Amino acid sequence: MSRFAHPAGDRHAEVLPEERPPHVPADLNALRPAVWPRTSGRTDGAITIGGVDVRDLAKEYGTPLYVLDEEDVRSRCRDYRAAFHDGEVHYAAKAFLCREVARWIEQEGLGLDVCSAGELAVALSVGFPPERITMHGNNKSLAELERAVEVGVGHIVVDSYEEIARLGYLAERHGSRPKVMIRVTVGVEAHTHEFIATAHDDQKFGLSLSSGAAAEAVRRILALPQLELVGLHSHIGSQITDTAGFEVAARRLATLLVDIKNEHGVLLPELDLGGGYGIPYVDGDEAPDIKVIADGLREIVARTCRLAGLPVPRLTVEPGRSIVGLAGVTLYEVGTVKNVEGLRTYVSVDGGMSDNIRTALYGAEYTAVMASRESPARPMLSRLVGKHCESGDMVVRDLWFPQDVSPGDLIAVAGTGAYCRSLANNYNYLPKPAVVAVSGGRSRVIVRRETEEDLLRGQL
Repeated sequence: MSRFAHPAGDRHAEVLPEERPPHVPADLNALRPAVWPRTSGRTDGAITIGGVDVRDLAKEYGTPLYVLDEEDVRSRCRDYRAAFHDGEVHYAAKAFLCREVARWIEQEGLGLDVCSAGELAVALSVGFPPERITMHGNNKSLAELERAVEVGVGHIVVDSYEEIARLGYLAERHGSRPKVMIRVTVGVEAHTHEFIATAHDDQKFGLSLSSGAAAEAVRRILALPQLELVGLHSHIGSQITDTAGFEVAARRLATLLVDIKNEHGVLLPELDLGGGYGIPYVDGDEAPDIKVIADGLREIVARTCRLAGLPVPRLTVEPGRSIVGLAGVTLYEVGTVKNVEGLRTYVSVDGGMSDNIRTALYGAEYTAVMASRESPARPMLSRLVGKHCESGDMVVRDLWFPQDVSPGDLIAVAGTGAYCRSLANNYNYLPKPAVVAVSGGRSRVIVRRETEEDLLRGQL
């Protein structure tokens, strides 16, 4: 037998992470408020969101379907504005962006972070004020930088020496003086998955504080009169629920502000501490209190600057997931139910890793329940899987469903507002689902469902 192969047998799934089924919930029909949209509940057994019955949504728009609670998104924007009342809040577009969401963000008074020409184009298409936009990216093209300079985005966060040179050239050519910040890799090991931790030295983002690269970037920018250095930026990762990492990052950035003042006599007026605030996905998950984070960061930066005799810079934060994540729910229809004796039951739905790749990508966990009805049936250990030709095509790896779950039932997966539609793909040529906004008992499409014509467009 080849040393690279093995017989699969009935336990082939053991190539996946170690089994750790969750505790059986006390009530399979309950909707834990911390995980579901703020306007969700059950009426006559069916889940409602924004006053709309999910059965009506599935009937009118089809499944899979992303459902976005507009009031939930807007209320979280207001929560952030209140917590950081003396600073700036910029929504991180990468979590989920479409034209309608950009309108909500603008109307609620937040700024917007973009990291590509495409995201910038979406924002500009609805008249989002460019001075409230920040451009990110570790490898911005010359065209992307030129577009940002042309439209006058409020800040450009530089990520490399090459980018400093490109931006200086473009600024001189256009006769403008863009405001820039330096993305500093502060050496904080965020307690999150390796793929979404972004502030340790061994990764692609930013300029290292410990190696002196960040200090050298300061020197290079200050040597270019066509660039205006206004502050420092840091982002330590994503889905972070421990505030300690943010405190360390704030302290180290404040120390760099002191070094800049001592070496150059320059006082930078802004400090951007990024985002990455986590949300609860399953029972037992905790999420940081935004007001506690805001008060803590404000106090740390103020204390460090006071001790150094520096004015306190204006703080900016960049939440994405924690604004839109819990507002989103994905609806699926059950197609096949397969019991594997002695192991589990596979509940297959009409979507999967094309509309939510996070489970396959880095083991994300979710809460899912039957949405079209309640059930008194006993629980069974289940795996919620998609329809793609991959064994790793799982939406929820381990969960408990009622034993009477059947084809035609609707399943709702909570917490899918962030990074699901953004990472959606056309694997196996599945069209991307529609996005429907709900509010006040009404629903409307804000991103239409793809069609077969869309899939074929561009092919010769």
